[in-house]
Amino acid sequence: MGDTTVRQVMRRLVPLLGLIYMVAYIDRQNIAYAKLQMVSALGLSEAAYGLGAGLFFLGYFLFEVPSNLLLERVGARAWFARIMASWGVVTVLLAFAHSEGAFYLLRFLLGLCEAGFFPGVLYVLTLWFPQEHRARAVGAFMLSSAVANAVGAAIGGLLLDQNGTLGLAGWQWVFIATGVPAILLAPVTLLLLPKAPEHARWLNEAQKKWLAAALAQSAEGVAHEGSAWRALADRRVLLLCLVYIGYPLAAYGLSYWLPTIVKGFGVSNTANGLLNVIPWTLVAIALWGVPRHAARYADQTWHAVGPALLGSLFLVLSVVVPGAATKFVMLSLAAAAIFAGQPVFWTLPPRFLVGAQAAAGFAAINSVGNLGGLIAQTVVPTIHDRTGSNLAPMLFLAACLAAAGLGVLAIERRMLRR
Repeated sequence: MGDTTVRQVMRRLVPLLGLIYMVAYIDRQNIAYAKLQMVSALGLSEAAYGLGAGLFFLGYFLFEVPSNLLLERVGARAWFARIMASWGVVTVLLAFAHSEGAFYLLRFLLGLCEAGFFPGVLYVLTLWFPQEHRARAVGAFMLSSAVANAVGAAIGGLLLDQNGTLGLAGWQWVFIATGVPAILLAPVTLLLLPKAPEHARWLNEAQKKWLAAALAQSAEGVAHEGSAWRALADRRVLLLCLVYIGYPLAAYGLSYWLPTIVKGFGVSNTANGLLNVIPWTLVAIALWGVPRHAARYADQTWHAVGPALLGSLFLVLSVVVPGAATKFVMLSLAAAAIFAGQPVFWTLPPRFLVGAQAAAGFAAINSVGNLGGLIAQTVVPTIHDRTGSNLAPMLFLAACLAAAGLGVLAIERRMLRR
């Protein structure tokens, strides 16, 4: 009964959430390809581009916790539909941003609109999956980010080459073609996403009873009292916020600049996009394999720590090793390692938070952690400009990622295990 029920929930719920996340991630990453033309078209400096790219995370940070608390009240179905419709509209509007100020404003609004989706899904998965199955569920969901990057890489270069079609520049087509699907998915979500397990038509009564009992057992020993806002003052939540910064910092630091790095190899826009499919294919494999391997062990912590340490090593090697092909291999392996441990990381908060406190905790950790994206977009180019070195920015990313991995180990051993 249990395995059959979990498989059915995985088959019915995760692909829909994953599809939404894939569209969201493409909307978040499209600027990396649009940058190759829009910087000169709008007269932006590299620093101005970095600031605009990073302002997304400021809006995201400010509205993340309120968004997740609203989701907990109104339900995932309605709130996810609102998120998609609004971020799709703002993405399309970015195609018609013809000044530095408009670019800044729309990037900030995009973060404001999308805030709450990723931690909202993490919270929703705790309502559908018992503790022992959550890493696999999060891993399967996060596969969509890898697919999104691969799809975005494949179409990003092609869209740039549509320069002049219908009187629009290639970078404008990047925003239009990636924003419209989000708008179209909003009514689909309202139609297909159940409010809660007890409302799922595709589960029979016996499966619903088993799932309710399994979820109740997963919540045993977890404190239920206290307001959602109290979770924000929990020392464990605050430490996880601090530690998690290293993961998005490394991920965005790599993914935003990867097209620029590959372009330095002397390839065309289309070839650049197709080459960037490779690292995200490896990310998908890692997100599929690592959580499944972790499920074999009672102690899964090293499945979050180990990939972070390996990723930091590959980031450094990507600059040190000779030859463009070898550098690209190291970057691809680094991308896989950066993402591989995150599904296990996200199983830590539900070990001490449930309900509205879990919603607030997930949002706080993700919102603070995603400031790593803002840091990546502002600090990394600054380091490069001031040092004139390709090694220095990678050393910075590697150090932050390694610190994140070791921080997870320390928190789990000293606080959560007790």
